[in-house]
Amino acid sequence: MAETSAKFSGATRALTQALGSAQVRTDEAARRTASLDNLRVSFLPAAVIFPKDAAAIATVLRLANQHRVPVTPRGAGSSTTGSACPVRGGWVLDLSRWNKIRIDPLAGLAHAEAGAVTADIDAAAAKHGLFYPPDPSSLHYCTIGGNLALNAGGLRGAKYGVTRDYVLALEGFLPTGEPVRWGAPLRKFASGYNLRDLWIGGGGTLGVITRATLRLVPRPAARHTLLAAFADEGAALRAVLAIMRARMMPSICEFLDRPTVVCTERKWGRPVFPRAPGAALLLLEVDGSALEVAAQKKALAKLLRQSGAQALRDTGDPAAAEKLWQVRRTCSQAMFQLGDAKLNEDVVVPPRAYLALLKYTRALGRSTGLATPTYGHAMDGNFHVHLMYHRAKARECRRAELGVAALMKKVLALGGAITGEHGIGLAKSPFLRLQHSPAEISAMLAVKKALDPRGVLNPGQIFTPVSVWQYPHVKVRLPWDKD
Repeated sequence: MAETSAKFSGATRALTQALGSAQVRTDEAARRTASLDNLRVSFLPAAVIFPKDAAAIATVLRLANQHRVPVTPRGAGSSTTGSACPVRGGWVLDLSRWNKIRIDPLAGLAHAEAGAVTADIDAAAAKHGLFYPPDPSSLHYCTIGGNLALNAGGLRGAKYGVTRDYVLALEGFLPTGEPVRWGAPLRKFASGYNLRDLWIGGGGTLGVITRATLRLVPRPAARHTLLAAFADEGAALRAVLAIMRARMMPSICEFLDRPTVVCTERKWGRPVFPRAPGAALLLLEVDGSALEVAAQKKALAKLLRQSGAQALRDTGDPAAAEKLWQVRRTCSQAMFQLGDAKLNEDVVVPPRAYLALLKYTRALGRSTGLATPTYGHAMDGNFHVHLMYHRAKARECRRAELGVAALMKKVLALGGAITGEHGIGLAKSPFLRLQHSPAEISAMLAVKKALDPRGVLNPGQIFTPVSVWQYPHVKVRLPWDKD
């Protein structure tokens, strides 16, 4: 689907003359690196641009409009849905070197460039007793620009919300190359249309984000981690519902089903709980003042036991807690024991549908003959349902394709959403029209046309259905891959 670099050779020469070869890379290595993200489907661009300043970005977009060259903004490339894939070729605008962070402790704000790594923003805030809560699993690698483009969530979403909840202002460029700022570095701002929120979750199709002003909150004084084992997934999810009914608010509540845990234990070579091997798990964290945490952990442990927890571990020691967290950090890679490829769907369902979704994923596994390990953020209903398969087996590929389509229809029938934090990108594009009506799609396309009249910014994303499973899966080791 990607256009050949030859089609854009004249425009690329003009760009190189304008910016210089230090900012415009056309070598094979740079283009290959920028051709894919964590979806691992490759579309080769004609050039990769590392802009040194705002003027360079304006030049890129001006020439792109003049020559009708697609431009794909990029950070770390950790998107799982292909949002950073240059599916139409053209130029990749790499902002990973734009990584400056400035903390305003009095105002409680972080001013971060688009390439700043999410964990680094929180680390900078921590020096002033402040906290940036959103924590996607790739927080040590992903950039805030990518988080903004996809409205990333994370483990703490139920208590603290998602990326959008912490954004006060964005700076950047319209697809036409005109500089803009949406919002202001102020706690209150009510001037004009809220175009800032159109950029958040827009998948890099409505503008190029260069800087963000983020709201910070006081850093919790204490944390406590709990790991609970249950005989089956139903018991674990019923415990989650009991926590919700009790109006408890753990900062994290992660659910791992038995297939996920079994894979993790095989990878470790030992059970998580020796007297409850292969059990479904809940991994929880409470935070706040020392007194609040002491009360929360006691009440939560009691409720978990009353809900049928077979085994329970808890600790307030960070080093000991990290050992408990290893089960969650390992599970994604561990499930490749079940297949060499997976379709990872970050669906969302309301609490009343938790058990129904679980029942359906089990039935889906039986009907497709594929493993469907599931884990996710239980308090906000954002479950990561996987269909594991082998790419070399055509029948398994086809069953996975049909299975994910069936899953999406079921999620919507349960009152849910096809994505909670990964965005649409390429991978979810075949299902967008299941979620949204023709009128809703038309309104979105009208916004796209108004802001990007020549369609140069990240074209081919979101609205054009792409069957990504039909493309070769590139075998490449990315920085966040774990052994």
